[in-house]
Amino acid sequence: MALAKDQDFVPETEWPSVSVMLDGFGQPSLPPSDALAGTSLRIDDEKGVSCDYAFRDATSLEWTYGTSRGHSSYKAVEARPGIFIIDFVRGEDLATESITIIFDRNTGAVTHAISRFVEADGRVRATTGFSHANPEGGSVHERSDALVGKRIFYRYSDIETYEHVYLNRGTFTWHCLRGGEAGLADTDRCAAWQVTDDLFIFFWTEKVMTVEAVLLVDLKHQRSIGRMFGWDDTLATTLVLPFDSRLSVLNTTVYPEDHTKG
Repeated sequence: MALAKDQDFVPETEWPSVSVMLDGFGQPSLPPSDALAGTSLRIDDEKGVSCDYAFRDATSLEWTYGTSRGHSSYKAVEARPGIFIIDFVRGEDLATESITIIFDRNTGAVTHAISRFVEADGRVRATTGFSHANPEGGSVHERSDALVGKRIFYRYSDIETYEHVYLNRGTFTWHCLRGGEAGLADTDRCAAWQVTDDLFIFFWTEKVMTVEAVLLVDLKHQRSIGRMFGWDDTLATTLVLPFDSRLSVLNTTVYPEDHTKG
């Protein structure tokens, strides 16, 4: 690709602020769903704290987290029939939390992700806790290695494109080909869980910028849907960026048969 050939290494000191991505991401391609209105979910977080969510209508919910209660606006997208990705935000400033729920009505499996800010080495960083459950007693979303070896091209808008290279179950490389982060690339921690055939929950966290991302990668329908959550040090503000993309699998690496020998 000509754009990649024109790029070069960009030292961390020259990286823009995380908010540079805000203008480049396009409008969602799937509409919000009202299918969860009038229903509720009870899920424990990764520490075993009970979380109750009552979806009052198509856009508002009430939540109970341990002894705390509140209400928030939410967005649910039906990524596949009966499979929802639900996002909402509660709190303000450094107490902000971004919650993503992937709920499969077909099987009962639920994955619950809460991203929060923490302080580490004098910097604001983020962390995401995951829990996996099935209130109906069935199977849960399991870790997957199905993305390993794939190189995928993501079109977030007409002006924002990235590629991902999935190196192993917990490590991937991202590279911005076009957009606000053009030329930037890094290798970061990630994880994937399988929801159903060719549909995966994907998480990544960045070590340079304060960014946590939770999304669905749908290889069958060639799209991703999710959100980024982060902190902009320059503006001292939170970043919550919903996005979706069209994707293309560029190739899949197949290693020589002798790669495990010796």
